Amino acid sequence: MTQIAGHLIVECLVAQGATHVFGVPGESYLAVLDGFHAYRDRIRFIINRQEGGAAYMAEAHGKLTGRPGVCFVTRGPGATNASIGVHTAFQDSTPMVLFVGDVASDQRDREAFQEVDYMNFFGPSTKGMAKRVERIDDPERIPEYVSRAFATAMNGRPGPVVLVLPEDMLVKDTKARPLPRVEAVQAWSDPGSLREVREMLLQSKKPFVIAGGGGWTPQAAQALQRFAENWKLPVGNAFRFQDTFDNHHPQYAGDVGIGLNPKLAARIKESDLILAIGPRLGEMTTGGYTLLTPPKAAQKLIHIHASAEELNRVYQADLAINATMNAAARSLEVLTAPPELPWAAWTEAAHADYEGNLVPQKLPGNIDMPAIVGLLARHLPEDAVMTNGAGNFASWVHRFFKHHGLVKGHKTQLAPTVGSMGYGVPAGIAANIVTGRVALTMAGDGDFLMNGQELATAAQYGAKSIIVLLNNGMFGTIRMHQEREYPQRVAGTELANPDFAGLARAYGYAGVRITRTEEFEAELVAALERKQGTLIEVMLDPEVITTRGSLSAITEGALKRKRDAGATG
Repeated sequence: MTQIAGHLIVECLVAQGATHVFGVPGESYLAVLDGFHAYRDRIRFIINRQEGGAAYMAEAHGKLTGRPGVCFVTRGPGATNASIGVHTAFQDSTPMVLFVGDVASDQRDREAFQEVDYMNFFGPSTKGMAKRVERIDDPERIPEYVSRAFATAMNGRPGPVVLVLPEDMLVKDTKARPLPRVEAVQAWSDPGSLREVREMLLQSKKPFVIAGGGGWTPQAAQALQRFAENWKLPVGNAFRFQDTFDNHHPQYAGDVGIGLNPKLAARIKESDLILAIGPRLGEMTTGGYTLLTPPKAAQKLIHIHASAEELNRVYQADLAINATMNAAARSLEVLTAPPELPWAAWTEAAHADYEGNLVPQKLPGNIDMPAIVGLLARHLPEDAVMTNGAGNFASWVHRFFKHHGLVKGHKTQLAPTVGSMGYGVPAGIAANIVTGRVALTMAGDGDFLMNGQELATAAQYGAKSIIVLLNNGMFGTIRMHQEREYPQRVAGTELANPDFAGLARAYGYAGVRITRTEEFEAELVAALERKQGTLIEVMLDPEVITTRGSLSAITEGALKRKRDAGATG
């Protein structure tokens, strides 16, 4: 069978199990678009409105399924727009493959129309955006490159791969055939290291588990829970991986990320043994590298990670184990624990601190955000997918929403550990398209406007998401920092917003606005019953800047510090 290379690429994606591809069309890969038409009964091309939204959707697909999300964009502006999704996949350890249509081979290196050096632009390196960047010049090697891209994206620390497709290569005939579907390789810890884990636990008095990172499956999460129960260990989830360990479990200690419970921060510092299973221990999970101080933490550290390159890179571990999450958790759960352990009270206190952190502070205004999150918990199905972008608004669900998550069989949190705005809306739409499950997006006004146009994508494909949009008329996170550092000198953070409910209706969503807490429940129930998506605009008092305090309190604290500094100076 002879076919053009563009068709072969699509057939290779089908062979790798890809069911959805996200992208914005471009003339540089018309032959691939024709391939999607040829194989339309086996794979679905989702047309996005901007490449950043497409890349975010592919990243969300990778998080949900554990297999690479796939995105197609055109050269130059298409690739640079998509780079935010690639960077998100890199820092979040999410498998993803980005295909970039490129200039023809005979036009390269002349600064041809929209030409970019993708090898330098995307990496690859530990400081880059992609695990691998390759150009396919020979159509006969397409199966090799696509198979390698999927394997690279899934193996070790999961992440993104970029494949560049010269326009002229895509129209050449080829008889090459797809390679079989590749699966992620499991790396098992050696028995000696597991014995050492047990000995270090037996020598500990105040151990603490931090679980998260990429590569988790329901089976791995269930094995982690059995290990924690066997050893009565307190478990915290790394930043924006709150569905790794059941938040309802009596040994759950809370999320280790932004807006960290002060008591949990103190407990981690007080711990004599940190067992980090999966996270790379980045800036957000370590409180700006203060909970564990590099290069050698005050606590003993057992670091288990799927990538050998991550181990001992930032923190020198007392015991470093190179293992994938499925293998690591299943190995740990068979470690026999003694009948008595000295830290039972420590674990109980850690969970009590978590429960205490669910008690909200009194804040001004007519909107009670903890109560609204409580209504989400009451009405959303257990397998609902919660998505958000970046901003202080996300702290409400991070602090007050409880995930059962992977232990019940489903990934339920999609959030960017890279801290990129605009992620939540496309991620929620992708989650509904790919899984059919209820998807609830918490968004801010500035966050929504970065990718709100993807509501058109949702309407086109009959997708349904529910967006709770907190409108406070500003870039809240930056304003908070601005008041803390330069009080009463507002610049660059005020927003003049559209009618968000009206805008949603223009896209085909239902759009409503509420100004009081008691209006929310009826709107949420109605949204769950509708066939189309819904945007609920919540008018939030600008004073309600964090889950713990008001904007005025931050300003007053900053002014007082300046006065005190002036007095002592």
